[in-house]
Amino acid sequence: MLTHAFPADLKLDVRGLALARGGRAVLKDVSFTVCGGEALLVTGPNGAGKSTLLRALAGLLAPASGEIALSGGGAREVPVQAHYIGHAEAMKSALSARENLAFWAQMLGEGDGLAPQAALERFSLPRVADLPVGWLSAGQKRRVALARLLVAPRPVWLLDEPATALDAAALAGFARLMSGHLAAGGLIVAATHAPLGLAGARELRLEGAP
Repeated sequence: MLTHAFPADLKLDVRGLALARGGRAVLKDVSFTVCGGEALLVTGPNGAGKSTLLRALAGLLAPASGEIALSGGGAREVPVQAHYIGHAEAMKSALSARENLAFWAQMLGEGDGLAPQAALERFSLPRVADLPVGWLSAGQKRRVALARLLVAPRPVWLLDEPATALDAAALAGFARLMSGHLAAGGLIVAATHAPLGLAGARELRLEGAP
């Protein structure tokens, strides 16, 4: 379980959100609320806008219209309170797993996360700590990327297909980690095609813009 505690009144509000990609409408009038301790699974067919929605929540895509707001506990804007794990692992292949996590800890953290080695141990990766990330398997790279969640605690986790390349054991361990994050008052929005093992998670199904 995680030991970091987040504000009890944390809340992510999305109202009337419309998103476009390449000049084409992708999503229209999307609204939902996720409170601390809750997980929202974003589902739907390929091209429905799941990844586009997460990129907008992460501040990487400007909405065509609508509002995204994070409130509670003196919360700042979503991008500075969120971890975004996308399809790309966002790591330098020539650096070791430990060095990549140390970089993210310095960039995102405030000194209260796990040490890189401890985070790798939580993902059963202690033996690859000093190997270049470019040498690792797809599953190992994904686990190193997810270990970023532990070196810099942030209340909002935005996860795009987090189960990609994870075997059954790794997925079960990650489900426990997500449950711990929720128990600590954090919130999760995850785009997924596969079950993530989160009991009680709500679902937002997207069909894309007409």
